[in-house]
Amino acid sequence: MDIRPGLTSKATLVVAEADTALSMGSGDVPVLSTPRVIALAERASCSAVSGVIDPATTTVGSKIQLTHIAPSPVGDEVTAEAVLETVEGRKLVFRVTVSDSRGLVAVGRIHRVMVTRDRFLANAAGES
Repeated sequence: MDIRPGLTSKATLVVAEADTALSMGSGDVPVLSTPRVIALAERASCSAVSGVIDPATTTVGSKIQLTHIAPSPVGDEVTAEAVLETVEGRKLVFRVTVSDSRGLVAVGRIHRVMVTRDRFLANAAGES
């Protein structure tokens, strides 16, 4: 595993009706919802390390700090970029930015933890 600061990835989405605050129940306006912004940023952070971690390992979210700055209308293309800032043992911290055709949409940090997939799933199922 060569997990080091500087790893980066992007994830892109064309905003659809299903992605809006109105559709997701997180508001009553037909613009990109904050939960969907978070999911896009998490997809970018997962992708940044997916090719360098052991196949038996995955990452799980542990903390999200995100400021949603501007609305994105249906039909607009939105891109999240995640850059791995720090690695502390199993803990990973990513700086994320989300932009659309008009500029910055959201900024923040996503904290993820590397776990052994089988052990994590066994714990989630209540197995020892």
